[in-house]
Amino acid sequence: MFRHSGKTRTLSHNKKIASLLSFVAGLVNVAGFISVQRLTTNVTGHFAFFVDEIFKLQFAESIVYFFFIFFFFSGAFVSSLLVETMMRRNDRFIYIIPGLLESAILLMLAVFGHKLVVNNANFIACSLLFAMGLQNSLVTRISDAMVRTTHLTGLFTDLGIELSQLFFYKKKEQKERLISTIRLRWRIILFFFLGGIAGGILYTYLGFYSLSIPAIILLMGLYYDGVKHKLIKWKRRHDTKEKV
Repeated sequence: MFRHSGKTRTLSHNKKIASLLSFVAGLVNVAGFISVQRLTTNVTGHFAFFVDEIFKLQFAESIVYFFFIFFFFSGAFVSSLLVETMMRRNDRFIYIIPGLLESAILLMLAVFGHKLVVNNANFIACSLLFAMGLQNSLVTRISDAMVRTTHLTGLFTDLGIELSQLFFYKKKEQKERLISTIRLRWRIILFFFLGGIAGGILYTYLGFYSLSIPAIILLMGLYYDGVKHKLIKWKRRHDTKEKV
């Protein structure tokens, strides 16, 4: 689900990565908000607060919201930069490095978050926004913009458009393709919602240690993808030898 892109990518790959990463994003979204009272998976609200503080001439406060926006943007930039760099060096690790970096950030906050939150709540928010920027850029790149997992605004917009198109698309192929896309959108919403519930429950009992759960889930997804890829390659080589 991480390694396939372009023509080799299927709906099944998108479903798997949508389920995994939207659950991670939903968990981080709720756990992050409970811990530091900041939005940590998107920047729409932060941009509104940023402009509001400027109009109030509260420039010091506006800088904080600017950094929130900047760190999400930086995460997206770094993720794409890593993908482009690895594409030119070793394409086996194209999508693994951003995933590992996101996991490392979440694990770091899981371990040190309870100490940082006392005087560095904004640092925690910036770190989570950077991680979610990494993830959003990564999944957008992999799925050719079919899957976005860190926020639901654009998702509900696409869903509204596609549901309305059901009234007009009459050809069987068009309708089947549209329904499969709609199901993908609902899958993302469902797993984001489930991740949010899990985040609220886990944070109640584990505090910042709850952020280790999405990190572990992401690492398991990367490991599963790597093992499956090796098995497929081994099977192909084995089948080729048998034919020879």
